[in-house]
Amino acid sequence: MKSKKKPARKATSHARTRTGRLSLRKREGEGDGRAAAKKSRIGVLIADDHSVVREGLVSLIRRKPDMLVVAEASNGREAVDLWKQHHPDVTLLDLRMPELDGVGAIKEIRDHDEHARIIVLTTFDGDEDIYRAIQAGAKGYLLKDVPREALMDSIRRVHAGETCVPVHLAAKLAERVSGETLSAREIDVLKLMAKGKSNKEIGSALFISEGTVKSHVKAIFAKMNVVSRTEAVASATRRGLIQL
Repeated sequence: MKSKKKPARKATSHARTRTGRLSLRKREGEGDGRAAAKKSRIGVLIADDHSVVREGLVSLIRRKPDMLVVAEASNGREAVDLWKQHHPDVTLLDLRMPELDGVGAIKEIRDHDEHARIIVLTTFDGDEDIYRAIQAGAKGYLLKDVPREALMDSIRRVHAGETCVPVHLAAKLAERVSGETLSAREIDVLKLMAKGKSNKEIGSALFISEGTVKSHVKAIFAKMNVVSRTEAVASATRRGLIQL
């Protein structure tokens, strides 16, 4: 009888070993599955100098099973540094930030990787703002009042290699591209006009004659289709040509 019981114990021991191996394989498989799932999620870097906005975006993205927040930045310089550290799949970037603005951050990031996928998320909808961001290499341009799901969809689309600019902003971009552009010198004159400087003061600041300043002001009025300095400054600020 004893000889009959021994094989049974051996079989039980073998069964336990086999079960242990299966359990180990199962755990390893689950671990691999979790790692693969995490790897397949879209890693997002958020850069915004307003903590309330930044925290809201973090909370929103973390609810999505196909996304995760890899880092948060409170200024443009920090955004570039964190991008170099984490290499996110998509970066959400504010346009106006301290230390380094959004356009400057885009340029520096793309100096490291020309394929970097960046979406500008801002409150500014001026045609010059949009133009500068897209020209720098942004793949998307959205306003902060964009519906939540539209923002999430834009992240997915940009991650997939698409460009995402809403129709009304694309129209402004097209108008900017097709319209007359101000020269660098005319922008300098506009900036000083915005500070309330007279033609004589502008000429002194830029080391040009008062007559040359008058010529620049005339050209600015014509290109911007305005009739006064106040209107020129207001239009330039709205479009993003200058910042007050």
